[in-house]
Amino acid sequence: MRWADLDLLGHVNNVVYVDYLQEARVDMLRTHGPAARTGELAEGVVVVRHEVSYLAPLPFGFEPVTIDSWVTEVRAATFTIAYEVFHERDGVRHVYARAKTVLTPYVFADERPRRLTDVERETLAAFFEPDDPAPRVPMPRVAPGTVSQYPVQVRFSDVDVYGHVNNVKYFEYLQEARIAMTARIWRDLDPVSIVVAQTEVDYRQPILFRAETYDAWSWVSRVGSRSASIDSLIADGDTVFARARVTIVFFDGETQRSMTPPEAYLAGLRSLLAD
Repeated sequence: MRWADLDLLGHVNNVVYVDYLQEARVDMLRTHGPAARTGELAEGVVVVRHEVSYLAPLPFGFEPVTIDSWVTEVRAATFTIAYEVFHERDGVRHVYARAKTVLTPYVFADERPRRLTDVERETLAAFFEPDDPAPRVPMPRVAPGTVSQYPVQVRFSDVDVYGHVNNVKYFEYLQEARIAMTARIWRDLDPVSIVVAQTEVDYRQPILFRAETYDAWSWVSRVGSRSASIDSLIADGDTVFARARVTIVFFDGETQRSMTPPEAYLAGLRSLLAD
């Protein structure tokens, strides 16, 4: 854990968790099982979907955080890895986040997914622990009429050796677009704290490095008394590269609990509420 990983509340930023998950996943697939010799399961894959539930704030500390990783589903051309981020003290597990990642093996030379090999299936079987998949709420396919637009500028450091934007960077783009949107609708209000409780991202096509910007379209799909859901698309014209849904919660730094914000904040969110 690094100081640079923290947000203004002194908690590990929601984007950084996805970096931690990537490190845990690569370590698991690069060092264990017969497929580790080729490295294709660790590096020759692309992320299809992320689901991250943030259960408790993770403050800065010198004690390393632990991540358990295991495989919950294996299909012909995809597999799913689940994670739990925690500290264990005196036999008690303090869980900060749970997550799932759906991945597919990918032929980067041809820009296409491929099926899992027998060796890769053997490797994944060693980590297999099935679970009961939760029903998925459909993600947004098109943006409604009332949206906030944010230009996404891909930096050269955002791309991997294949020229694709790394999956973690999508979380950064979505965070930048979300902050720009809320800064505009709450411009004249006193500052309040919000935290991210849940993030879901579907990756549709790779984003490539280029000088021109892409568009991040964001809008509000739900407003509660203490939380709200923000839906987003990263697109270029009619081409959609990613769809996302983020649940934000208003947060009291003193009590470390959710809170009901002043009505003006909820009214601002409702101004971008999709029909």
